[in-house]
Amino acid sequence: MPRHVLALSAVLLGLVNIIATPTTQAPNPPLTVLSSNGYQAVMEDLAVRFERVKQRKVVVTYDLASTLKQRIESGTAFDLAILTPAAIDDLITSGKIAADSRTPLAKAGLGFAIKAGARKPDVTSADAFKRSLTAAASIAYVKEGASGVAFAALVQRLGLSDALGPKTKLTATRDEVGDALRRGDAQLGVLPISEILPMTGVELGGAFPADVQSYIVMVAGAGARAADGRAVRELIAFLTAPEARPVITAKGMERP
Repeated sequence: MPRHVLALSAVLLGLVNIIATPTTQAPNPPLTVLSSNGYQAVMEDLAVRFERVKQRKVVVTYDLASTLKQRIESGTAFDLAILTPAAIDDLITSGKIAADSRTPLAKAGLGFAIKAGARKPDVTSADAFKRSLTAAASIAYVKEGASGVAFAALVQRLGLSDALGPKTKLTATRDEVGDALRRGDAQLGVLPISEILPMTGVELGGAFPADVQSYIVMVAGAGARAADGRAVRELIAFLTAPEARPVITAKGMERP
């Protein structure tokens, strides 16, 4: 067989092998999100929807905003942080978060958590709210949580610190608040409404009245060293899209 025919045959055979061999493209690495507990119920729902639409995995770690902020300051890698405004602003100042990515996502009011089936406190007015606090046998809240800090400031402003101090149970996590309520160790728990609604064996006893209400705001910020900044900003846009509003509302939050 002539040499040029052999050469042509070899080329054609190589092309056939290339076409016949399946090619696989390495999947994009997951987006790493560090989210405050207050936004967990919303994020769990919207993350699944984002993954389905964008074909991009999202891996989320939930904890207190203060704890996550410390982890970021210590060098923990992340693509997106969802924390309180003060925490995000501090991380922008320190260069950990891109300033132009700062985006308010949602806010949650504070509420009373009670053991499922227990009598609900009167929260029809500020005066009724104060009476419910002073009448409660015990009150639990997360000491280092944004809701706990806000509640402690409210108690001081209302002049109830001395009255409530002896019957206050300070916890490290919201789960400990739920445990105390289920065991009967606490009559009332104070948490963002978005954290009360998903709890088992616990229910919302009532939202704080408007004139004493405090809101825990959740703000997103892209990591300054995020590997895929474009995908992170797509996720932020997804979380703030009009289609996200019904989820936010259903989980006990509001658009800020």
